[in-house]
Amino acid sequence: MYKVTQILLLSVVLALLPLSVQAKIYLLSVGISDYPGTRNDLRLPHNDAATMQWLYKENKQAKVCLLMNDKAKVATVKKALQKMVSVATADDIVVIFFSGHGVKGGFVCYDGSLYYDDIYTAMASCKSKNKMVFADACFAGAIRQGKSNANASSNSVNKGNVMFFLSSRSNEKSIERPGMTNGFFTYALQHGLRGGADKNRDRIITAKELFDYVSEKVKKDSGNRQHPVMWGKFSDDMPVMKW
Repeated sequence: MYKVTQILLLSVVLALLPLSVQAKIYLLSVGISDYPGTRNDLRLPHNDAATMQWLYKENKQAKVCLLMNDKAKVATVKKALQKMVSVATADDIVVIFFSGHGVKGGFVCYDGSLYYDDIYTAMASCKSKNKMVFADACFAGAIRQGKSNANASSNSVNKGNVMFFLSSRSNEKSIERPGMTNGFFTYALQHGLRGGADKNRDRIITAKELFDYVSEKVKKDSGNRQHPVMWGKFSDDMPVMKW
């Protein structure tokens, strides 16, 4: 059993090696289960955010910021996001993960909404050539609707290599099932990033490989009720993870 555990831990570490020795990975992981009051509370988002933190933290080159529940206020998230994108270099990987409520035009932090404008403006200012936004939220596919400047958002995303991978279409809920510790999307995402999505076994997970793996698994697990979406300006072969 001890030997098996060692092998499993080594596999996780290998799955999170940066794409070059010098490259760093920056992760901002946000999860809100406990919203003000009780009416809007969820069960799993804080677990989702913690899972992603654990996954990336296995890489010693990763710089991780975890914000959960009342620590995930709009101003705090914006500050952490701006700090992350300002220090990342061209070779670094920048990742934003959010789990919680979604609304048209953005995501719901503890005390208000983080809009698409806020995210794409920050990403557009970042030098990194590999930028990713993962979101496990109801109606996540509606992030470009509502409060945003369509022309500005298009110009910003078109500055290159920004991948948005969202848990559901604009009219779909992101499903939680009793007994699970993560939502369907986060569960599939973290398994995909740990090597499950590497279809050709070349030890590099590309954007297309990740989409194919996660979307198929989520559709199957949800009984075809939830369909992840991916968009942005990036190559299908953009490396997402090396393992």
